[in-house]
Amino acid sequence: MPNKAKKGWLAILNMNLRWFLLAMIMANIAGQMVYSLLSLYLLELGASVGQVGLVFTIASLVPMALQIFGGWLSDTIGRLRAIALGSSIAVFGYLLFLVSPSWQWVLLGLCIEFVSNSFVGPSFSAYIAEQALESERGRVFGLSKSIYMVVAVIGPGLAGFLAYRFSFRLMLLVALVLYFGATSVRFWMATAQRFAPTRQAEKPTLSGLRIQVGAMLGLLLTGGILTWIWITDAIGDTAFNLIYQLYPIYLSEIGKLNLEQIGWLNSGWGLASILASLVAGWLTDRTSERKVIVTGFFFEGVGLFLLLQAQSFPLFMAAMFIFGYGTGSLVPAYDTLISKIVPEERRGLAFGLFGTSLGLLSLPFPWIGAQLWERFNPQLPFWLTVAACLISMPIAWFKFILPERQAEEAN
Repeated sequence: MPNKAKKGWLAILNMNLRWFLLAMIMANIAGQMVYSLLSLYLLELGASVGQVGLVFTIASLVPMALQIFGGWLSDTIGRLRAIALGSSIAVFGYLLFLVSPSWQWVLLGLCIEFVSNSFVGPSFSAYIAEQALESERGRVFGLSKSIYMVVAVIGPGLAGFLAYRFSFRLMLLVALVLYFGATSVRFWMATAQRFAPTRQAEKPTLSGLRIQVGAMLGLLLTGGILTWIWITDAIGDTAFNLIYQLYPIYLSEIGKLNLEQIGWLNSGWGLASILASLVAGWLTDRTSERKVIVTGFFFEGVGLFLLLQAQSFPLFMAAMFIFGYGTGSLVPAYDTLISKIVPEERRGLAFGLFGTSLGLLSLPFPWIGAQLWERFNPQLPFWLTVAACLISMPIAWFKFILPERQAEEAN
């Protein structure tokens, strides 16, 4: 646990978190490089828009199947060991991206890479929460996420530059090298005594998994804050899965932008997310999670609305910046709220359970988004996502109130 005497923005991140974030940054620069242009790479390999949607739909089965297991493994063997295991497997996915002769091989690589998401995703926020004092948790999440979101500035811009100036293959080679470096750091952290967890690792057993999953389902289905968090996450995940893989295609075919411009737009989104995470983390500690979350949904909706009206690169950049500010505001506030509700020993499982249940719900939506694009209008999936942001705002305002704050407001 960090020293209570340490104050200030950077001082609230202990040395464990700094190494942890270094590895996350390296891995996710690689991830942003790949995912920001993967739809266009699939098109280059002969896939149609509908097949692009199918690729992301099929690949999403992997985290749906493994995230509960990955979160539970994080709670038992330790966050860093679970992350190192998933990362080691994902290296082979990046290798397949590089050597794929067709879009079907990219699909296989994506499925392998998503194993990492299943193990790293549930551990990421749980590890940060364990390393932070509760009174500073909003700022720690905000600062960690803003540092981490540097990847969304560097990755897309670098990917667009390399793919446009040289080739997709060179871009994918650079991504592979970065991800291998991140995996090496993660393996070192998982085995070095200096990063040993404060809680003793447990032996994973199926009976333990059943007990923990049952306990988490009980929390999720009681109708409290955790239930409403899941509902807004479900609305957001299904809606954003409609458009996630369509962004670069929309910017290319409708916006008439080139690969380098698309890369810079994604970097603008990332820069806004960094700024928003810092501000949102500070506001979360001083106001409330729900106020920050409602504001985040508002900015996301406005950003998408402006994206659909834009007809020039500066207007597209403004829209992506506003949208990124909304997304960056949501992440630290949501993570702080969940960490206050879920006990420490179940946080990995909680994040894994959220990922799995939401993955199951949103499974067909990349394919549905592609069908809406092809059969009706390219803008329709985006308008549905704007509507989802508007629906989530009143839910968060009226339902995301911690019990102690309910008592304060009653008085």
